Amino acid sequence: MGRRRAYSVEIQHEAAKLRREGIGRADIARHLGVSFSTICRWFRQDGVAVPVAYRGATRAQQAAVAERWTRQQTEQDAHRDAVGALTPRELSLVGATLYWAEGSKSKPWRRSHVLTLINSDPDVIRVFLAWLDVNDIDPARIRCRLYIHESADVAGAEAYWRLIVGDGVIFKPTTLKRHRPRTTRKNVAEHYRGCLSIYVLRGGVDYRRAAGTWDGIAGAVASRRMPAHSPVV
Repeated sequence: MGRRRAYSVEIQHEAAKLRREGIGRADIARHLGVSFSTICRWFRQDGVAVPVAYRGATRAQQAAVAERWTRQQTEQDAHRDAVGALTPRELSLVGATLYWAEGSKSKPWRRSHVLTLINSDPDVIRVFLAWLDVNDIDPARIRCRLYIHESADVAGAEAYWRLIVGDGVIFKPTTLKRHRPRTTRKNVAEHYRGCLSIYVLRGGVDYRRAAGTWDGIAGAVASRRMPAHSPVV
């Protein structure tokens, strides 16, 4: 492995200054001629963040950043509103894609058609549960388990996830993860509610539905990108 290039303290301070002004890491890397990975490492080590009000920034700079964030959020909201209601077929395709990205998958060296997904994002959980529902999977076959650090608000997190999942689903006892004070964890605020695992009993058929649907999506995309007239070999 080659040695890391040494950069002056002045460049690192300039990077931190730009970051506090709301400049993106990729733009900072291009501006300073520093690799993106190096910029990320500096900020990870120094804990450089972008708060709502920037220390040392002028009111004009804060206003400019706030205006840009507002404009970007408006753009994002427009894309959200354009989605509209999903048909059962669309939800089936979306759910299978989500599962293939986030769920447990069979491997050539470990063949296992088990349908299980674990995630900390409540929207991911909601979409997956909607996919289970649109495929008529009986809630009685669904098992949930919370994985969370022992230092968190365990009872509050359990209540939160039960509200997300709804009635008719069995929760297994929560698994507590040991808290290590030396580990720097970012997700420790009041919104930290651990990860929820969803497991479907006797889910082999359901796993193959997800896997086969994904194969169909991937195959359709691959066919779409093939030349219209392939040379005959």
